[in-house]
Amino acid sequence: MDRVTVATRRLSTPKDEDHCARLMSTSEPWMSLGRDYTKALAVVRDPLAEVYIAEGEGQFAGFIILSLVGVLNGYIRTIAVAHDMRGRGVGSQLMAAAEERIFSQSPNAFLCVTAFNDGARRLYERLGYEYVGELKDYFVRGTSELFVSKDARAVGRARGEEIGEAGTADPSRSLPSRSEARKGSG
Repeated sequence: MDRVTVATRRLSTPKDEDHCARLMSTSEPWMSLGRDYTKALAVVRDPLAEVYIAEGEGQFAGFIILSLVGVLNGYIRTIAVAHDMRGRGVGSQLMAAAEERIFSQSPNAFLCVTAFNDGARRLYERLGYEYVGELKDYFVRGTSELFVSKDARAVGRARGEEIGEAGTADPSRSLPSRSEARKGSG
């Protein structure tokens, strides 16, 4: 499939909310995690979240939800790409937009990725996210979430910018393989 260029904008209409909730409730990992349409809609409507819509080729292409307040400042809460837009660069573009927004106010971006979500894990690793730890049975018993992060200072250093102290990349912080990650609790 050809790469598609998307434009991102803030969620602004009930139709946007519906697109996001429908996509989330009909996609993995949310189906396996028990997030139906009503629960997905509540996530999309969270007044503390920033929701950005991606549109490409004249249609809804996906969305991303950010938490930028309190201890969750810099948390990428949810990202989803429309089924027919997957594999076309939409996820990478949504992540780039999220990082630009996050790094304007926080030195770190972080997220959880479900251990069985191999495609998302590959994306985050390709984008430079490092494995921090595992949250066992976090959303659903028997399923782990892998906590990953990216340091804005390291990104700036890679671009040759002077941003301040940052640790060097540590190969031991790459995402564990699916077999290494605990998929179940017992």
